[in-house]
Amino acid sequence: MFIPLLEQGLTYIKGVGPTKSELLKKELAINTVRDLLMDYPIRYEDRTEFTLIKDVTANSEVVQLRGVLTNLALVGQTRKKRLVGTFKDESGTIELVWFRSIKWITENLPVNHSYRIYGRVNLFGRRKSIAHPEIDRLSKVSDSDQTASFVPVYRSTESLGASGLDSRGRRKVMQNLFKMIAPSDLSEHLPQYILDKLKLVSYFEAIRDIHFPKDNRALLQAERRLKFEEFFLLQITLVRHYFKNKQVNEGYVFEVIGNSFNYFYEKQMPFTLTGAQKRVLKEIRQDLKSGSQMNRLLQGDVGSGKTIVALMSMLIAIDNGFQACLMAPTEILAQQHFDSLSELIHPKMNLRIGFLSGSIKGKSRQELLKLTRFGEVHILIGTHALIEEGVRFKRLGLAIIDEQHRFGVAQRAKLWEKGKEFHPHILIMTATPIPRTLHMTLYGDLDVSIIDELPPGRKPIKTLHKTEYHRPEVIKFVKKEIQKGRQIYVVFPLIEESEKLDLEDLNRGYERLLTDFPPPAFQISVVHGRMKQDEKDFEMNRFKDGVTQLMVATTVIEVGVNVPNASVMIIENSERFGLSQLHQLRGRVGRGADQSYCILMSSFKLTHEAKERLQTMVQTNDGFEIAEVDLRLRGPGSLQGTQQSGLPTFKLANIIRDNDVLKTSREIAKRIIDKDPDLQAEYHLSLRRYLEKYHNERQDWSNIS
Repeated sequence: MFIPLLEQGLTYIKGVGPTKSELLKKELAINTVRDLLMDYPIRYEDRTEFTLIKDVTANSEVVQLRGVLTNLALVGQTRKKRLVGTFKDESGTIELVWFRSIKWITENLPVNHSYRIYGRVNLFGRRKSIAHPEIDRLSKVSDSDQTASFVPVYRSTESLGASGLDSRGRRKVMQNLFKMIAPSDLSEHLPQYILDKLKLVSYFEAIRDIHFPKDNRALLQAERRLKFEEFFLLQITLVRHYFKNKQVNEGYVFEVIGNSFNYFYEKQMPFTLTGAQKRVLKEIRQDLKSGSQMNRLLQGDVGSGKTIVALMSMLIAIDNGFQACLMAPTEILAQQHFDSLSELIHPKMNLRIGFLSGSIKGKSRQELLKLTRFGEVHILIGTHALIEEGVRFKRLGLAIIDEQHRFGVAQRAKLWEKGKEFHPHILIMTATPIPRTLHMTLYGDLDVSIIDELPPGRKPIKTLHKTEYHRPEVIKFVKKEIQKGRQIYVVFPLIEESEKLDLEDLNRGYERLLTDFPPPAFQISVVHGRMKQDEKDFEMNRFKDGVTQLMVATTVIEVGVNVPNASVMIIENSERFGLSQLHQLRGRVGRGADQSYCILMSSFKLTHEAKERLQTMVQTNDGFEIAEVDLRLRGPGSLQGTQQSGLPTFKLANIIRDNDVLKTSREIAKRIIDKDPDLQAEYHLSLRRYLEKYHNERQDWSNIS
């Protein structure tokens, strides 16, 4: 059976063989010729410039020299021998030293021949030397002008290096591989009209020049083509899925706005909806009556009113004879949703809300599952317990997932399968602001709604940055707030003292707070990640019920605690937190009508980046603005939740630096799918075949990601 060159193993490439092939598979997950070609260099060394020996002046300077090897001699005792060579050009001499491979060097590097050498210089007084230089023999000195180029440097490991597949060994393998490859092996898959419009080089040229560019221009052209391709292939996949979902995935039609919705809207609504909430509800309403399954992401900062929107969406489902469920990542967050929705729904509405988690057992659980199966539970709220085998709905029409990045894809899929005739409509909620820059890569196949206004009556949180010098005034301020009946969070980054980081840890901080806020006048709760769940719940409930005035905690309180009476958030060693985390923590206060404060405590000495983070927090409460700064400072992979959400990893493209390329790729992908959704046109067939072969991995999950 014929196997295309790109799909073949590495054994038959000159310089690899079975042993090295297995090692590449084990160390770098490189299995095929295509994998090897896709493992781009990590950087390039400019070998177009040569240095004269007389001009070498700095220790550790990396230089390229050309000249003649005039002498080779073994030096030292029997067990510690080294090979020393003298290398000469028109300006002077330099010593070359080898501690290993001595036999090979003496047999393969004849003296009085011309060489090009490359390596790091060691200076001992006025004596210059290079240990283990890269060395290439030239038939004459002028040859070096023809062969000088940008030399690729490849990633390697200790095991690969020991087997001869260090960067230089990999380079030789790649040179051998390119002798085997023809342009037809790397045939073009992008339509010609895109290459012409954007002036992109062919696929073969791009792959060849990303490994062995003849000059800087060739390298830039190769990078430009491959960056566009990385973005474009993702975007065409996402846009196709989006289009397919709308066309293929039929959804329940919710035409009716009935008694439950109207009663709540007219008599139970705790406040007037903001313009943003109305806009988002309208978008959801359009989805629910469209006949296609809804897949919508609802973004809104902490406290922006997502819960009301979620409830009203569920009431639409109920008015149309369906059930709804809401899945949250932790029991405390699920319980919080249950409590707040139970308060909002009036008994006259005759709706039953159920709560299901791992801790609900025995008869209570069996009764709840039975009521849900017969359709007598209208709204079921819970943790991942909702997706267990025994949980069955009579008619599930709407599934809401809160903070979805905390669930695995397979978990979300199980919830998706709980529908009967059709899959339920899906509404994903997150309080983690996703920068607009990331929408196209993270959620390109979902509709996105944003609540970007706070409900009326909410005062913006005042954020202050203070150092240790200001601690006495901070303590004084906190005591005044407690006298007013308010409660305080104090958050620490560590549980135990760390020798590595000179930080105030939670235990010492707690002891100091006992001195500043002595019992019985003051009561303090302590919560951290190493406590058992029931211990955490006990302490959190004491704080929630007003039994304790201060909550000393690690970041476990980041999601899931709603205490309207808590008006001050003190974050110790705030320079150690990321922006996204600081913003999430700050969102724990400002839940009531009182003025709330976030105090960022830090050391005097701050890095430039830490200063920028803290200044950003002081200057703005806008989660999206903060997320954009966080993206710029830390990169996409570091943003909270994005790794779990399936953020694609690009080899060359960078969604921040190359954002214009990303936008262009998205626009072109949308235009193509608008005109040719199935890529049936002759000029799209190569693209379709390529996508089917290499870009199908997201397909099955696109609707629920």
